[in-house]
Amino acid sequence: MKYLIIFFSAFMLVACKKEKDTVQNAHSTDSSNIAKDSAAAHTASGKILVGTIPFPKEIKECSCYFAKSKADFETEKYIYADDAGKTAYMMLDGKRLAMNLISSSDMEVDEELTKEIENEDYKISVKGKKIKGEEALLFEGTLTIEKPDGSVFTTPIYGECGC
Repeated sequence: MKYLIIFFSAFMLVACKKEKDTVQNAHSTDSSNIAKDSAAAHTASGKILVGTIPFPKEIKECSCYFAKSKADFETEKYIYADDAGKTAYMMLDGKRLAMNLISSSDMEVDEELTKEIENEDYKISVKGKKIKGEEALLFEGTLTIEKPDGSVFTTPIYGECGC
């Protein structure tokens, strides 16, 4: 009986260790297969990398937020968000930035949307046309980013502004 207990204990010890190794190997395999966000890559000279951001927690009330397409907008893959007045948020060249808006059109009055943002590294222009106006106003347009070295990035945008 004593040998049976020792044998059973040794068997359980080996079985538990093997299961632990399997779990650790599964984790290391999974982490090596995770796709890296293109925005986290190093910036090459002359390129502007634009990454997606979650909706900024700093925005409490009125806002505008845009994605590259309607499909991306519906899955909340935003590339731009602002608090409809003072601060714009973007992921540029792997860094999440909060930048001051220089100018912004009045979305309630105009059929067209314009926003200008500028800092020492980027000059950003948002232009859009209202495609639907209910509680929130839907816009389609373009977002253009320029760097002092002359690089330019332009993308279509789709999104909404509202309170």
